[in-house]
Amino acid sequence: MKHLRIRDIAIIFLTIPFLVPIFLITSLFVRIKLGSPIFFHQRRPGLKGEIFEMVKFRTMTTKKDTMGNLLADSDRLTSFGKLLRATSLDELPELWNVLKGEMSLVGPRPLLPEYLPLYSAEQSRRHDVRPGITGWAQINGRNAISWEEKFALDVWYVDNHSLWLDIKILFLTIKKVLLRDGISSEGHVTIAPFSGPL
Repeated sequence: MKHLRIRDIAIIFLTIPFLVPIFLITSLFVRIKLGSPIFFHQRRPGLKGEIFEMVKFRTMTTKKDTMGNLLADSDRLTSFGKLLRATSLDELPELWNVLKGEMSLVGPRPLLPEYLPLYSAEQSRRHDVRPGITGWAQINGRNAISWEEKFALDVWYVDNHSLWLDIKILFLTIKKVLLRDGISSEGHVTIAPFSGPL
């Protein structure tokens, strides 16, 4: 695991000259289009299910109904927010989580804490490695595949991860982002909530 941390940090520092302008420009547009705050913070389970605070660029408005409740995601997600998600630019701030050791560049995506008691014993194995900004499931369907397929791919990665597999995933992620493939499942902004094994 230590060599993966070294690799992640090395990649981030080597790409800083390219990433910083993108980060600053994206921050400016989020501020103009969506206002403040620029970042979205959410608790997610990481390695061994330990909770950490993941940070992303905000993609939704804070519009509420007359009762003061936030509107549905589909009503708050703007065209600009959809563009951020389609290009995965909303994920850039997660590099901070990688530097802190809470995430890796590659690994199963960190999901919601409320899903933890819903996993089967096999599905829970996805937490045997650090969660990633991208992963094996993301290049094999992203949000266009079922939860069961996604978790099976996550567990396969846990059993087979290696430096070369991670490099392959990183390159294929770039291809997926350029093609904007698998961003959402039918009838949902991203994917329907997980309700437990079938």
